[in-house]
Amino acid sequence: MDPDALLDGLNPAQERAVTSRTSPLCILAGAGSGKTRVLTRRIAWRAATGDLDPSHVLALTFTRKAAGELTSRLRALGLRERLAAGTFHAIALAQLRARWAEAGIAPPEVLQRKATFVSRLLHGPTRTLPAIDYVTEIEWAKARMIDPASYADAAVRHDRRPPVSFEVMASVFEAYEQAKREARMIDFDDMLDLCRRDLTRDPDFAATQRWRFRHLFVDEFQDVNPLQYALLEAWRGDRTDLCVVGDPNQAIYAWNGADPGLLRAFPERFPGGEVVRLVQNYRSSPQILAVANAVLTTGGDGVDRRGVLVATRSDGPPPVITEFPDDVAEASGVARAVRDHHAPGQPWSAQAVLVRTNAQIPALEEALKKAQVPFRVRGAAPLLDQPEVKAALTRLRSARLGFAEAVTELASGLDLDDDDVSERVAERRANVDALVQLAHDYQAIEVTPSTEGFLAWLTSTTRGDRPDGGGDAVELCTFHAAKGLEWPVVHLAGIEQGYVPIGQARTPEALAEELRLFYVALTRAERELCITLARRRRFGDKDRPRTRSSHLEVVDGAIEALAAGIDPVDVGVGRRAPSAVRAADATPRRTKGSGRPSGARVSNALDDLTDEQRALFDRLRAWRSDTARAASMPAFVVCNDATLLALLRLRPTDRTGLLAVPGIGPAKAERFGDELLALLTD
Repeated sequence: MDPDALLDGLNPAQERAVTSRTSPLCILAGAGSGKTRVLTRRIAWRAATGDLDPSHVLALTFTRKAAGELTSRLRALGLRERLAAGTFHAIALAQLRARWAEAGIAPPEVLQRKATFVSRLLHGPTRTLPAIDYVTEIEWAKARMIDPASYADAAVRHDRRPPVSFEVMASVFEAYEQAKREARMIDFDDMLDLCRRDLTRDPDFAATQRWRFRHLFVDEFQDVNPLQYALLEAWRGDRTDLCVVGDPNQAIYAWNGADPGLLRAFPERFPGGEVVRLVQNYRSSPQILAVANAVLTTGGDGVDRRGVLVATRSDGPPPVITEFPDDVAEASGVARAVRDHHAPGQPWSAQAVLVRTNAQIPALEEALKKAQVPFRVRGAAPLLDQPEVKAALTRLRSARLGFAEAVTELASGLDLDDDDVSERVAERRANVDALVQLAHDYQAIEVTPSTEGFLAWLTSTTRGDRPDGGGDAVELCTFHAAKGLEWPVVHLAGIEQGYVPIGQARTPEALAEELRLFYVALTRAERELCITLARRRRFGDKDRPRTRSSHLEVVDGAIEALAAGIDPVDVGVGRRAPSAVRAADATPRRTKGSGRPSGARVSNALDDLTDEQRALFDRLRAWRSDTARAASMPAFVVCNDATLLALLRLRPTDRTGLLAVPGIGPAKAERFGDELLALLTD
């Protein structure tokens, strides 16, 4: 391998990340910034310069697919030596098996189906809760190295709200651990903890593994949980040859124990280390990236504002927001939009439809099928395989009522008005609600509906028309399942309060993660971004009004700023003080692909104002600053300078006139209309 050739095509920050001699090294790689390219080039460059021996490399990833891609890229770069690349679990289990074989110990069986195992331990009152809920809480505890005896105190400290008492949950947790020991079984968390324990207790075992794996690389470091981090530290020992790559702004797995604070604290943990930032984005158009950046910078302490990305691609169309009267119309509208974007020569797989929850998927499946759009669902277990849906179908089969009455009874048990539930409980209810909606669809087309007929129809509806995994199809998946992927055209559906952010997110930490999750969804799009929502949505037997996601105010403002030739981040990074916002409004800034300052048109128009118009413009700006400060939002979200100038030019006197002003839509007319009209007519 030629070391210089490995640097071809890298930007200065990427080259620094590849060639830095400092260890430990932290690479903060924003969305679309070439993370995997830099990681593989760093390993290959260090091997080519004699700085490491590939046979002593350990590259840790979170999926087998990621490990395989890393290995294949290294081979393509000319690195022929075999190196160890795999998940935390795979590497830990391999080391444990070798240790057991050397000691003549028969390896324990690996538990594959936790829910089935736990269900056998439930008796009496503990059976009122599905086994999967106990498993979820057990996994939460084990990811944080919390044992059954410490569970109750830890759950209180972390403000956990399990659907049973702490004592009951702890007793099931203890029974689970005891049953595993008696059966000589281990689960996936045990693999990590046993390997960590042996490394810390056995100096010879630790020395052997640390000699073998001298150079540690960790991908997606923001997804590491405390147990994985403890194992990484046991592998590392007192050595400093460590390189971690991650992005705190894409930390979306807190439910799995992931702690992005470990990435943020890297400079304090390793004061002699180095941090390199990759902020040039090679995926999304400037328009999509401007909206994503604007959303990101409203995140307060929950985001890394220094991670605002810089576009490198050519211009594309601005994102589009479309509101529909109800969820049925929205699903049909999304299907039409997908068909409209299917141009000759473009595969269906160039598009994706992303939603916040799995329960939103069936309605979109039905609409895409009616529109004859091939699709596949990524990363989600089929609706009929969900345990709560299986239980609901069992109740339908055993009901002595007629089919319609049985469905009504099923819907009445959803109790969706109860807000004091965890996200997993809400998701379970939403899955049953999706089943109820399918039952309503079946009743609408069947003259004599029956349970047997519904079950047959349901199977064909949810499983019969999906293409095989290799076929050309539109991807349909949740925001979480979309992480790490990208498509030229992305449709985000159901962007409403209650979904985005999810209704169960109440703490500042949870809301910050919801914002990061929306940011991840936005940055999956390369060329076009279509956002939809419904004004009404059916849950169970109730039709409910919906409101736009609070994040869409920022998106609206960003789109308006783009229309005026202004970079949204330039005029509204974070929650600036009003004076700083006014200063930013008045300062023209250059944007990529523009030969003149982006604020030049606004500045020229200001020069042409009369004294009276200028005084009114200043009053409008002062109102905007006060309004933004009171609402804790960037000033451009209220309205940008181009909209203020349009208000001056058109001088509307009523709501109808306000709606004719570019940048004033129904939501802003409703929210700010009276104040604006009073200013304009004073």
